[in-house]
Amino acid sequence: MIGRLNHVAIAVPDLEAASAQYRTMLGADVGPPQAEPDHGVKVVFINLPNTKIELLYPLGEDSPIQGFLDKNPSGGIHHICYEVDDILAARDHLLTEGARVLGKGEPKIGAHGKPVLFLHPKDFNGCLIELEQA
Repeated sequence: MIGRLNHVAIAVPDLEAASAQYRTMLGADVGPPQAEPDHGVKVVFINLPNTKIELLYPLGEDSPIQGFLDKNPSGGIHHICYEVDDILAARDHLLTEGARVLGKGEPKIGAHGKPVLFLHPKDFNGCLIELEQA
């Protein structure tokens, strides 16, 4: 059901510093910051030949990323994102298998302009999973 790895997301305490580190130390292709108010984050994508890295920074006090950074002040891997051909079919299959979809269970539009859902980390070996419509 899952397709290619779309991105690995890393929560960071300083978006500008993390972006500069990837750009200068690693020579990466670093995109511009973009606010995603529906998700409570500001993101920067690092473009790699085979996938992307998504740097996440809290957008406001109610951001889920702020809670993550409160527990992990240096930042860290927050989630991994897989592509699926049909996000609603994937959701329905996962629900019948007993997985928990976070939020209201309805896809939201993500940073790439495509529908996304998040799956509870307790159902996937402690890893928060994002599914994105391919």
